[in-house]
Amino acid sequence: MPEISFFEEDISYKLKNKKQVRQWIKDTIVAEGFKLGELSYIFCSDAYLLQINRQYLDHDTYTDIITFDNSETKGIITSDIFISIERIRENAAKFNQSVVDELHRVLIHGVLHLVGYKDKTPEDNKTMTQKEDEYLGKRNF
Repeated sequence: MPEISFFEEDISYKLKNKKQVRQWIKDTIVAEGFKLGELSYIFCSDAYLLQINRQYLDHDTYTDIITFDNSETKGIITSDIFISIERIRENAAKFNQSVVDELHRVLIHGVLHLVGYKDKTPEDNKTMTQKEDEYLGKRNF
C-alpha cells in the first residue's frame, strides 16, 4: 500500500494536520504525472543532517533538506527525505515566514526534486520556486 510516513531522529517534532499534508503531497505527485510508492520524511536536527550530508554527499555544510531517490520503477516515487527542523525554524525567521509555511515549502521542494525539477541554476531555481508557490497555493488546510 503506498504511503507517506513521518519520523523523528535526534529531535521531537509533531507535524500538524498529518492527514491533510499526506493528501496534499500525494495530490502534488499525481498532478506531476507520477504515482506514490513509499515516501518517508525524517525530521531531524542540524547535527544529524550535517552528518548525513558529510557521509553520503561529501558536503560539509548545513542544509534544510536532503532527498534520497530510492525509486526503482520509472514514474513511481519512493524516497527518504531528511529535513532539519532547526534549519526550518531559522529559515522561517530569515524569510519572514511561519515555521509551518517554511516546512510545507521544504516538504514539497523534496517532492519536486523527485519528479524532476532542479534548482542549481538561477533559471531552474526560479522554476522550482514557482512550482513550490503553485502547490503551496493548493493547500486547503
